Amino acid sequence: MKVKDIMSKEIASVNSDDPIEKAAQLMEQYDVGSIPVCSQDRIVGIVTDRDIALRSVAAGQDIKRQIVKDIMTSDPAVGSPEMDVNDAARIMSEKQIRRLPIVENNSLVGIVALGDISLEPALSDSAEETLTDISKPNRQF
Repeated sequence: MKVKDIMSKEIASVNSDDPIEKAAQLMEQYDVGSIPVCSQDRIVGIVTDRDIALRSVAAGQDIKRQIVKDIMTSDPAVGSPEMDVNDAARIMSEKQIRRLPIVENNSLVGIVALGDISLEPALSDSAEETLTDISKPNRQF
């Protein structure tokens, strides 16, 4: 099965100069835990709810003044629409991420989430293994 068959194609994104508050509001609006950071259609980073909690709120920063660029992860791992879902799950497992931006011709075209993989009966073993690897403690920050 290809990533294009299960990925979400409607994606909210922010610019690196947008306030963190905007990213958080989009996460709430779309009920997601991460938002791609784009310059035009090109992905330059990703910001997660965890980034906001740890790199901004816990650090005592003002989310109304701080911008996305200050807390985002630059150059995130990405996949392609034509890649096999198991390869996407492997990347997610190795990078310990729950969502993988999907890029085609240098443009963001979708996102595949662990939840997308777990909903496919034929891929449930892959989703379970990926979740186990994602959930392993990682002290890098």
